[in-house]
Amino acid sequence: MTRRTQLLIAALLMGSGSKLLGQSVEDHLAAGREFTTRNPTAALAEFEAVLAVDSTNYEANWGAAQALVDIGKQTPDSVKSRARDSLYARAETLARAAVKADSTGPDGHFILAAAIGRASLTKSKKERVKRAAEIRNEALKALALDPNHDKAYHVLGRWHYEVSDLSSFERAFAKVFYGGVPPASLKEAIYNYEKCRSLVPDLKVNYLELAKCYHRNNEKQKAIEMLRKAISMPDKMQDDARVKEEAKDLLKKWN
Repeated sequence: MTRRTQLLIAALLMGSGSKLLGQSVEDHLAAGREFTTRNPTAALAEFEAVLAVDSTNYEANWGAAQALVDIGKQTPDSVKSRARDSLYARAETLARAAVKADSTGPDGHFILAAAIGRASLTKSKKERVKRAAEIRNEALKALALDPNHDKAYHVLGRWHYEVSDLSSFERAFAKVFYGGVPPASLKEAIYNYEKCRSLVPDLKVNYLELAKCYHRNNEKQKAIEMLRKAISMPDKMQDDARVKEEAKDLLKKWN
């Protein structure tokens, strides 16, 4: 993340979103949609411009939350970063505002699940356990509203992958303090990632996560196949270059 990007994000997080500058709300929303996959920082600026004059706008809230999550992903989960964690916290706040504005919109529920999930990856497993049920519930709400919401399937796949890896101690901890966590399995993780793949065959990160599932499931050849697919696919999303490098590293490790 460049210094210029960090300064822009800091300004936006402090609530200094730009005014509409003669453009309509729909103009900014359309520009935000256009920037979303390739330039989340620009998308964030467009959605924040809307929120500066209408803090309850549903699309601007969930769109800004999506952009913040995408920007945050540029910093690896393994790296301690207050700046990234602030992005995820802001994303969660905006996602909750989106759900409050329109509880019938699947994208609000999806991005709330994603924001909580991304933030949880940087926390201890005890904290992840505490928030696990809400992540799952929000992803399921998105799918109840839109059964073909590919990104919600991806989030649910990651949820099953992470929760199925909890130790017996962590599960006991969850049962005592939070009433337990919903059942999760590697089989369900693979099912949800494969469902996502069937809906959107060119989502590169989905192949990377599928590879991890197949590898843990002792299906090495399938794992390698998924990695090779991720590496060979053209970049379409802002995060694809990072995904490709991680896939290359895993391919060297597993071959």
